[in-house]
Amino acid sequence: MARVVLAMSGGVDSSASAVLLRRQGHEVIGLFMRTGVQHPGGEGAVSPRAEHKKGCCSVQDAWDARRVADRLGIPFYALDFRAEFDRIIDYFADEYVRGRTPNPCVVCNTWLKFGQLWEFARQLEADYIATGHYARIVAGPEGAELHRGVDLSKDQSYVLWGIRREILEHILFPVGGSTKSEIRSLAREAGLEHVASKPDSVEICFVPGGRPSEVVRARRPEAIRRGPIVDRQGRILGEHDGIDRFTIGQRKGLGVASGRRQFVLELLPETQTVVVGDYHELLAAGLEAEGVNWLCVPPTGQVEGWVKIRYRHPGVAAVIRPQGEGRVLVRFALPQAAVTPGQAVAFYAADRLLGGGWITRALRE
Repeated sequence: MARVVLAMSGGVDSSASAVLLRRQGHEVIGLFMRTGVQHPGGEGAVSPRAEHKKGCCSVQDAWDARRVADRLGIPFYALDFRAEFDRIIDYFADEYVRGRTPNPCVVCNTWLKFGQLWEFARQLEADYIATGHYARIVAGPEGAELHRGVDLSKDQSYVLWGIRREILEHILFPVGGSTKSEIRSLAREAGLEHVASKPDSVEICFVPGGRPSEVVRARRPEAIRRGPIVDRQGRILGEHDGIDRFTIGQRKGLGVASGRRQFVLELLPETQTVVVGDYHELLAAGLEAEGVNWLCVPPTGQVEGWVKIRYRHPGVAAVIRPQGEGRVLVRFALPQAAVTPGQAVAFYAADRLLGGGWITRALRE
């Protein structure tokens, strides 16, 4: 029997994870991460939309997690991570100000769920930490490997590339070998009806309603400035009230009328300029990335595999070339649209996640 600290979000996946771990004979300790985030600006009064949001970490989620722990008879702790989570919201706002599109889920997993959670587990002399992510840990010839979940429609390996390789052997993903429908059925069979039909988290937890600019403007109001919307030739097509309202590939809400579909191609924070153009101008032959973390022995030469450039991206065959100092150059087998600075790129060999990094720029040639 192993001692396992399980991150419990109050959702069906982490709740089912608790059931599975108990059935496997482990000593399970539940942990809920209190972030204190209930409105666009961060801490404070509850937003009118908070009760209807589709994120995680709400007061209701904490209550649901505690009910699961009580029913299963496992210890339960709610720890205060407000200060740490506040750093993630600052990162989020600062990236938009820089004309980049952030991925706070990757940062949260790296800093909190597999950073602070592991430190807490060590204090309790736990053998493992566990979460409800749809991913798998597989024993390989060089140690533990991180693989995609069996249910590819729910696979979450893309947001896990920032985990430190040395703690992979201390991680459990109990639901990674099951489909979502199987997990919901398991929760019902275990008498956890209050979470079995709970909808999935589909929004960033501190951006209820899916309006990132509200967070940016609450955190960095002094950085919001008006600027021009131009085409590739520099012709002014319109004006905007802040680049925080745009992301690469965006088509709707541009505020320009050109007689054809236009897409955001580039954001230039130095001049507060939004560059738009036709779809074919979105296509890139590859990308550069920095801050790379490898979950395998770091390669010294080029690697052939496939990459994902956003969570819902189907993936594309690519050649990954390490450049030193945590940087890589990626060349796609086929041109890809909307390669977005600030977003993550994840590297795979078949189902194995090799690592990932932060996109810095698209390569057009």
